[in-house]
Amino acid sequence: MNPAEGTSVIAERLRSVRARIDDAAVSCGRAPESVTLVAVTKTFPAEDAMEAFRAGAGDLGENRVQELVAKEDAFRAAGLSASWHLIGTLQKNKVKYVVGRVAMIHSVDSLDLLAEISGRSLARGLVTDVLLQVNVSREETKHGFEVSETARAVAAGLAMPGVRLRGLMTMAPPVEDPETVRPVFEGLADLASRIRAGLPPLDASGFDVLSMGMSSDYRVAIACGATHVRIGTAIFGGRSPKA
Repeated sequence: MNPAEGTSVIAERLRSVRARIDDAAVSCGRAPESVTLVAVTKTFPAEDAMEAFRAGAGDLGENRVQELVAKEDAFRAAGLSASWHLIGTLQKNKVKYVVGRVAMIHSVDSLDLLAEISGRSLARGLVTDVLLQVNVSREETKHGFEVSETARAVAAGLAMPGVRLRGLMTMAPPVEDPETVRPVFEGLADLASRIRAGLPPLDASGFDVLSMGMSSDYRVAIACGATHVRIGTAIFGGRSPKA
């Protein structure tokens, strides 16, 4: 079926992206279900997010707390329940708004932030899944832990109650040729592997998420071991330059 026959543009794009994800996984000897597609709804209305959800996008990502809260509220009002992922920068004073609403926070970039998530989660009797953001590319404009300090941060995070440290996240610089950023993804995968090797078996088994890859480079990220790819433009279309 194509859009002219009743399938929406968003649904058709979603189907196409999922097919390419599956193909990328199989081509490097992985099972398609080993890669979670997080459809990033940043700046798009709740109606578009609902359209994607009804077309099969069960995991939705937001960069901004305000947008996530508004869309999650709209979903609840419509009787829909998606798995929401916060993938953008999170300030400590906004943690209280997302704990209990998200399936995972991908962008923990300091131990102070992690401690705040821990405390807020404990106060609500919850355990929040989190990832540490690592600045593998060492860009000054990027948030995240330095590669050299990540292992210590993981050890500290695993000791905190109220949070479940599931793995690592990174963002690659925007480039025309996605192969250019392969070293960034390989670097995160290698770092996660080295950290996992030093963990007790129980902690190591749960430290299994690599969130990396977006619309322009997710096939390379999957080849390097990504378990979660964050894709917005390829599903919802282009955003305004200010978005």
